Amino acid sequence: MEEELKCPVCGSLFREPIILPCSHNVCLPCARTIAVQTPDGEQHLPQPLLLSRGSGLPAGAAATPSLEHDAAAGPACSGAGGSAAGGLGGGAGGGGDHADKLSLYSETDSGYGSYTPSLKSPNGVRVLPMVPAPPGSSAAAARGAACSSLSSSSSSITCPQCHRSASLDHRGLRGFQRNRLLEAIVQRYQQGRGAVPGASAAAAVAICQLCDRTPPEPAATLCEQCDVLYCAACQLKCHPSRGPFAKHRLVQPPPPPAPAEAASGPTGAAQGAPSGGSGCKSPGGAGAGATGGSTARKFPTCPEHEMENYSMYCVSCRTPVCYLCLEEGRHAKHEVKPLGAMWKQHKAQLSQALNGVSDKAKEAKEFLVQLKNILQQIQENGLDYEACLVAQCDALVDALTRQKAKLLTKVTKEREHKLKMVWDQINHCTLKLRQSTGLMEYCLEVIKENDPSGFLQISDALIKRVQVSQEQWVKGALEPKVSAEFDLTLDSEPLLQAIHQLDFIQMKCRVPPVPLLQLEKCCTRNNSVTLAWRMPPFTHSPVDGYILELDDGAGGQFREVYVGKETLCTIDGLHFNSTYNARVKAFNSSGVGPYSKTVVLQTSDVAWFTFDPNSGHRDIILSNDNQTATCSSYDDRVVLGTAAFSKGVHYWELHVDRYDNHPDPAFGVARASVVKDMMLGKDDKAWAMYVDNNRSWFMHCNSHTNRTEGGVCKGATVGVLLDLNKHTLTFFINGQQQGPTAFSHVDGVFMPALSLNRNVQVTLHTGLEVPTNLGRPKLSGN
Repeated sequence: MEEELKCPVCGSLFREPIILPCSHNVCLPCARTIAVQTPDGEQHLPQPLLLSRGSGLPAGAAATPSLEHDAAAGPACSGAGGSAAGGLGGGAGGGGDHADKLSLYSETDSGYGSYTPSLKSPNGVRVLPMVPAPPGSSAAAARGAACSSLSSSSSSITCPQCHRSASLDHRGLRGFQRNRLLEAIVQRYQQGRGAVPGASAAAAVAICQLCDRTPPEPAATLCEQCDVLYCAACQLKCHPSRGPFAKHRLVQPPPPPAPAEAASGPTGAAQGAPSGGSGCKSPGGAGAGATGGSTARKFPTCPEHEMENYSMYCVSCRTPVCYLCLEEGRHAKHEVKPLGAMWKQHKAQLSQALNGVSDKAKEAKEFLVQLKNILQQIQENGLDYEACLVAQCDALVDALTRQKAKLLTKVTKEREHKLKMVWDQINHCTLKLRQSTGLMEYCLEVIKENDPSGFLQISDALIKRVQVSQEQWVKGALEPKVSAEFDLTLDSEPLLQAIHQLDFIQMKCRVPPVPLLQLEKCCTRNNSVTLAWRMPPFTHSPVDGYILELDDGAGGQFREVYVGKETLCTIDGLHFNSTYNARVKAFNSSGVGPYSKTVVLQTSDVAWFTFDPNSGHRDIILSNDNQTATCSSYDDRVVLGTAAFSKGVHYWELHVDRYDNHPDPAFGVARASVVKDMMLGKDDKAWAMYVDNNRSWFMHCNSHTNRTEGGVCKGATVGVLLDLNKHTLTFFINGQQQGPTAFSHVDGVFMPALSLNRNVQVTLHTGLEVPTNLGRPKLSGN
């Protein structure tokens, strides 16, 4: 509760709280700091404006007597404001030069304004700039000058919570009611925590509230109207006994209560209750002594009649009033009720509201328990998942280590194989080289001999041996059989990418729960239905999308009409006067969830539609909310309706508003792809009746049939009856069927259609029941 008892400006417990027009509270000392003077250029407002704003009188009411009375009864310079004379320097005329100044008083009598000062306190609240002290004067005198300036000029105060500005009237801050109930609660709260801060000092001696000395001087005077303690010096400087302060009552400061009085309880409060006013006990004063504060709790008095207690409650202004307010004040003609009865009624209302808040608080406590359980589960699950992650990563590392050992073994085997091949080739080549070298040395020695016969004896054999030795060095014998390079390539890139992309997937993912249809948002309009749904609260399963299904309007099979992530869907082009069943389900990567409950939707019995500006020819001119059509061209142009029909019986009428020079307008139905720059019915996409002032014809595929006598003129009404149950199209003029049934075997989807030129203007009438008193058909001419 402590946060409710703290001032939003200073952050401390409330001291002398006042109630702002926005119902928020602020300390009276803090209110003095955030009150803002209107700049000099805006101070001289017209008298009627100030009176209508400050006293609630009409702007044209007489001002002088009221001003003299208010100036005489104005509060002191403690921030409550003083004489209103300084704020009425302007003339009574409200000329155009005051137009920009009126923005400070928006909403007329509400007192809320929009003036924004430039200075702000550290808490972000607007602050009144201090008035510089004259040379040689003390700080107390400077503070008094600031208070006098505030009371004598137009000022405003901005609520630090909702930032709404309220204009101060001639009473200044004293025009706001003192919240003594909150003050008593603060005192009880302080006593519940222990001794009231500063109570011992207050019990010893009352100190001046405006003194700038350290320590402050003892208080010598208390102003009952201002409720401010002054020392002798500050009383002379800030509250002189002249001018608007002459009628203020100055008394001795109240003596500190004895310890027995502080604990006296309700008895002491009852003994100290004033007997002024109407004599009706104020409910706010009952049990005032229970506060146990340093002084007995005072009964609240009327701010306009300081000596009178509240006795009634003004229902119109929602404020307590005294009997003088009812006799001579602005509450004379207002509805009033007894204060005690309204007190009990409002207490009952507050108790009832508290029951609702209590239920919500209980739910909030249960929700907090649930959240704390979730916190514990998160901690436990987090540890489990961490252990699982470490185990999975360790398994990956072990598998990689094992694979590494296998690959190293392969590399070792390949290296040993290559080494063996090279050593074998070295040994073989070394042996052959030694044999060839010995043979060459022997042959050289034989060539050195000079014995021809001996040489010839062995020369053939030596030549063969040399040739055989040369043939042993065949091609490739002097090339290495293996390469020094290893033909092993490890492709680790896919694995590295897989490691880099290694991430969590949705663990323990479940299918989504049943969606909840929001019946308050489901509706029908003409032949379209709109459905809305949402997921239940505290749904932990992810949702990738929804599937909306609708039957055929006749109890048939469901079919999918929407798949997506939206939770609101409108389906157009349904049958009129049909009952549809709809259901929805959600899906995610784990599968499709269960269906929702089925909702039943009924389309309109009759069609409400207008001409469609998007489908009409560019020469068509629409007005009257697209219900009236004409054309800017002498040639016939086509415009369609916004509805499409495929089932049921539908009837609409077109009223001829203007008919000049005997044109041939055509009425009927068409497909959406009908040609729009020629008369309706000349192509195979339209079925129409065109008519002049004497006769009519039916036309389809440029074929003219069933000429019938009787035409149209200004004021005539043409009716179109499309019966898709019997697949027929019939026309009427002024309630009489025009010719036989115009077309049979009409099947498919049709839209109302019209073709006309600039000599015709018609107005569409829809939402009509099929008439039962239509006349018999006129006989056709051929």
